[in-house]
Amino acid sequence: MDKRMKHRTASTAAYLLFFAVIFALPLFLNSFWTNRVATYLVYSICAVGISMSWGYAGILSLGQGLFFGIGAYMLAMSLTLAVPENNPVPELMLLNMQPDAVRDLCCVTSGSFLWIPFRSLAVGMIAAVVVPCVLAAGLGYVMFKRRTTGVYVSIITLAFALIGQLLIINNQPLTGGFNGLADLALLNIGGFDFDPYGPSVYYLVACTLLAVVLAARCLLSARIGQVLKAIREDEARARYLGYDVENYKLFIFCFSAGVAGLAGMLFTVSAEFASPSLMATAFSISMVIWAATGGRASLLGACIGALIVNFVGSVASENATFQPVWPIILGGLFVFVVLVMPNGIAGIVKDWIDSSSRRSAASKEVYP
Repeated sequence: MDKRMKHRTASTAAYLLFFAVIFALPLFLNSFWTNRVATYLVYSICAVGISMSWGYAGILSLGQGLFFGIGAYMLAMSLTLAVPENNPVPELMLLNMQPDAVRDLCCVTSGSFLWIPFRSLAVGMIAAVVVPCVLAAGLGYVMFKRRTTGVYVSIITLAFALIGQLLIINNQPLTGGFNGLADLALLNIGGFDFDPYGPSVYYLVACTLLAVVLAARCLLSARIGQVLKAIREDEARARYLGYDVENYKLFIFCFSAGVAGLAGMLFTVSAEFASPSLMATAFSISMVIWAATGGRASLLGACIGALIVNFVGSVASENATFQPVWPIILGGLFVFVVLVMPNGIAGIVKDWIDSSSRRSAASKEVYP
């Protein structure tokens, strides 16, 4: 068996084992941990998007929290209006504005014009994916058509995430400001309520993660996967060979944004709130750390990295000793990964498999 076949076999076995464990976990967890692990899996979905854009195309976006937050807010608006007391006007508007001001936006009986479409749950769910994709398309078109690369892409995306957070905070009558949107209705599809602390939401998130990973694997196994790797290694050479580098980068940037929006929507379902903190700079950088820890060029590695970092972070935040210094530990982890293990956990496993293959081949040559 050659090295490539061994890698493929090991990769398939790892994916099967990972999802077998994920789907079996609710059998052994209480309601609190079922909800918590479901939230970790949401972060894993987001890490897959980071891996696609950064690990395979070399696009390091530090504003992924913007797309995540938008996805969360889109569904949160629909779930806010699904509460009888908030229909037709969300309570946050009545608390923060005079009735006449609400009438100026539209009218008290119909609420703000920005909220009207979100009376439909379908609109909120579709917008959670479409709006981040549209925003990424506009932003990406400006960046990539001007051949903006490297650190400049990171700075621009980080700046847009900060702008998005400030817009949410400064429009308190419409968005809830610092408090965000809470006291949401349960997600109800076809008369079935998804309980955030039950297996229904957990399996919804787990199945979505599986679907996203399969979709990403299909993309990477096709021709586009090889082109993205070529762009990552040498963008100028890929362009010289006739590939439309800008369009490839724009596509994967939008794909990553859509995945982040989908993850944000599921976060609202599991955590039952949406707040501006989801668009914070620290949260966007944390996403990059998840992918880097697990292995930015590995979809499964990115998923595992998100699970490990968030689990350790949750444990640390509940410990009086580690809670104040956890951000420092997280930053140190990122520096350690970049300097010592740039390919993350997945890279270590891959190197171990290669080393085992070489030892096996050497032993066969000595003892045929």
